[in-house]
Amino acid sequence: MPRTILVVDDDPHIRQLLAFALAKAGLAVQEAGDGEEALARVEAGGTDLVVLDINMPRMDGIEVCRRIRAKGELPILFLSSRDEEIDRVLGIELGADDYVVKPFSPREVVARVQAILRRTAARPAATTAPEASSLSHGRLKLDPDGWRAQWDAAEVSLTVTEFGILRTLAGAPAKVFSRDAIIDRLHGPGFAITDRTIDSHVRNLRGKFAGVGGHDVVETRAGVGYRLGACTGPESGSAA
Repeated sequence: MPRTILVVDDDPHIRQLLAFALAKAGLAVQEAGDGEEALARVEAGGTDLVVLDINMPRMDGIEVCRRIRAKGELPILFLSSRDEEIDRVLGIELGADDYVVKPFSPREVVARVQAILRRTAARPAATTAPEASSLSHGRLKLDPDGWRAQWDAAEVSLTVTEFGILRTLAGAPAKVFSRDAIIDRLHGPGFAITDRTIDSHVRNLRGKFAGVGGHDVVETRAGVGYRLGACTGPESGSAA
């Protein structure tokens, strides 16, 4: 069965353009012309990813994203007509998995959608040797096959990108990863994403783990990048 993409935009021309490109790539497409219709379609189930415009009347994409994120981790790709960095960062901080700035190439949107779907496809995969595939460091435990993160016994809900960053750091806990290296690990070389976007994801990671006592999950190495922290708790001191 093809994966189903919900395209949400108040401009019918954009919806038609993206629906055609996504269908040509072998994906099933649903459309919504406003935020309320989008939430109703998500609630009905069957959606694998949402392509979501930020600037819509009545209920904008930011609010739609908030409501979707309050109920689950459905992947979201933002469309933005604004080129200001703050809009991109805001979208990522809310939990979007990626963004594209208008005007865009339909091929670029399809490529980004397919990249997100490839990453999420591994979530439900069965694992024959969970102990061997898990990553543990201090009080942190990751199950890459199940896409689960835990601090002691507490499960921490992460977006696809947040989990990918943490898995990258945990896979080589002694290594300091530059932001470019993290982007390459997540999306492949040449992917157009900014350093500030990675910083936003890391800030979210820290906030989520801090909520369960994990204040030292990610360390910053000034001028270089990030590495996995001690993951021992408050007694080790908070990360810089």
